[in-house]
Amino acid sequence: MLYADNAATTKMSQTALETMIRHLNETYGNPSSLYTLGQKAKEVLEEARKTVAGVIGADPKEIYFTSGGSEADNQALLTAAALGKKAGKRHIISTAFEHHAILHALRRLERDGFEVTLLDVHEDGLVRPEELEAAIRPDTCLVTVMYANNEIGTIQPIAEIGEICKTHGVLFHTDAVQAVGHIPINVKAEHIDMLSSSAHKFHGPKGVGFLYVRKGVRITNLIEGGAQERGKRAGTENVAGIAAMAAALAESAGKMDETAAELIKKRDRLIEGLRQIPHCALNGDARRRLPGNVNFCFEGIEGESLLLLLDGKGIQASSGSACTSGSLDPSHVLLAIGRIHDVAHGSLRLTIGEDITDEDIDYIVQSVQEVVTYLRSFSPVWRDLQNGTREYILP
Repeated sequence: MLYADNAATTKMSQTALETMIRHLNETYGNPSSLYTLGQKAKEVLEEARKTVAGVIGADPKEIYFTSGGSEADNQALLTAAALGKKAGKRHIISTAFEHHAILHALRRLERDGFEVTLLDVHEDGLVRPEELEAAIRPDTCLVTVMYANNEIGTIQPIAEIGEICKTHGVLFHTDAVQAVGHIPINVKAEHIDMLSSSAHKFHGPKGVGFLYVRKGVRITNLIEGGAQERGKRAGTENVAGIAAMAAALAESAGKMDETAAELIKKRDRLIEGLRQIPHCALNGDARRRLPGNVNFCFEGIEGESLLLLLDGKGIQASSGSACTSGSLDPSHVLLAIGRIHDVAHGSLRLTIGEDITDEDIDYIVQSVQEVVTYLRSFSPVWRDLQNGTREYILP
């Protein structure tokens, strides 16, 4: 089996797995307890907080552990909204291709009387800083722009956006779920006020994540209850999972440059191979993208069929088409960069990991070529394109 869906989730590293098992066995006390076993758990918790903070250039007291990226995103947006409401500011700026954890939270805030501006991300999948700055108003309370897109992998000009927000006195949040552990991040240098992350995207366990909140930003509680996480996130902490997350993050960060360099070579080899297929297009900027992300559209086919046939060849991948989750609508990300519905339906996302080889890349290319040719052989859309009753959209 060739696993090429690391943007969806990653396999836990052996280091993270061993760390988690050890703490499940040895450090199972409640960190809020005063006896020795509880205090040992608290020490593990705080050591993990230091590790996570160090990787992103934060202070440990600015790190709050959550159940994952979605919870962190929601708490960040509700925090900014509460502060904005108190100051009489109800305008939020984001982008049209954010993760649904952001977009759905924004819809909730719209129902509560906030106004949301969604910026275009253009054909290359990148936000234009000058357009963002032009959208800022006196009543803007938050800018939230994802660090790297989960579908097409484009890396946004975060430092420039952060500088603009700082200049205008607007809070800046970034959903960095796809970026943390894969590319360098420094929240201070990039003027990030809040940042969300999730452990299972960098070889940690599922159900664990963190929210960075800059000192001075008053957090709104999403979960009420006990006094855990300095009173800002109730619920007994998942000590073993948090320790495993910190171990996975430290491991990923320690070899980040080496891993990225190798993945970029293989990513570009995969892109060049798939580009040989007629009437296809790479989605997003070719260079300003995550090291392991490749996303293509193929004209004349359906992404769901492509996925199923690739699965039969032992390749695990995903599609930008939401039909795989029970909807007939194509990916909102691909529509945001200007792909029309018919083309967006024929998309394929391959997100490769460190264990993939050049031989694996060549096999993926060959398999995709074979499957696309096969699907086009009985596609009425492809037949119409070939006989000239329809015009090709992709070159």
